[in-house]
Amino acid sequence: MQEMSEKEIVEKTKVPATIESLRADLRALGVKPGMIVLVHSSLSAMGWVCGGAVAVIAALQEALGPAGTLVMPAHSPDLTEPSGWESPPVPKSWWPVIRENMPAYNPALTPTRSMGIIAETFRKQRSVLRSAHPQVSFCACGPQASRITNNHSLAFGLGEHSPLAKIYDLHGFVLLLGIDHGNNTSMHLAEHRATFPTKRIIQQGAPVSTSASRCWATFEDVDIDSSDFDRIGKSFLRSDAGHVVRRGRVGMADCQLMPQRNVVDFAVGWLEANRSN
Repeated sequence: MQEMSEKEIVEKTKVPATIESLRADLRALGVKPGMIVLVHSSLSAMGWVCGGAVAVIAALQEALGPAGTLVMPAHSPDLTEPSGWESPPVPKSWWPVIRENMPAYNPALTPTRSMGIIAETFRKQRSVLRSAHPQVSFCACGPQASRITNNHSLAFGLGEHSPLAKIYDLHGFVLLLGIDHGNNTSMHLAEHRATFPTKRIIQQGAPVSTSASRCWATFEDVDIDSSDFDRIGKSFLRSDAGHVVRRGRVGMADCQLMPQRNVVDFAVGWLEANRSN
């Protein structure tokens, strides 16, 4: 998604969004106090927001109330094995330099990458907890934040010992706030659970801190691929299972709210039926 300039956002906005109006939109969409909600978001899709990302986060937290738990991805894909980099690739001669010198993952310091300004702003809040995975961490705030972010497995970081699986177990929800299923991270949990011929296990690496020093850790992971996630999302919406999706607008953004279990379970079946070559 190409980001718009602030001038373009102002020009397309008829009425500025506020914390109060966003909270009302979220409640109308189906966000209720006490929910666990994993949010993927685009600020520019909502039009001009008075207070920007800070206002969006405040509206989400007010809609969820003190009993609710807000979760966002906080991924840092630049802390990965450099031989697999494609956007852009780097010279092979750089690979050992990166492995030896890339600063270790620091939950308080390492920024998100390609997650959007809302997720990056949320990461910096004092009350927010962040999981320990150097590449695919998640941030959470609320009563279930510790349960969701603790003990995030280094190997298979979007699989059974990940925040995604814990949200699944806790019957949480996914909110696509101005974006589509191409950015729905929960479908990666389905990739880990599904069996299909093209599924590959790869060796991954990342800089981590140990009790003594920094080191380059290697571990196994699924070779994830989100290129067909939009197709899965469209199929889900057309299916009988898709009746659980609540659709509406938050600000000017087209949004979808759904139980995470439903979309993950559907995606497992879709992957097993369609990823055949």
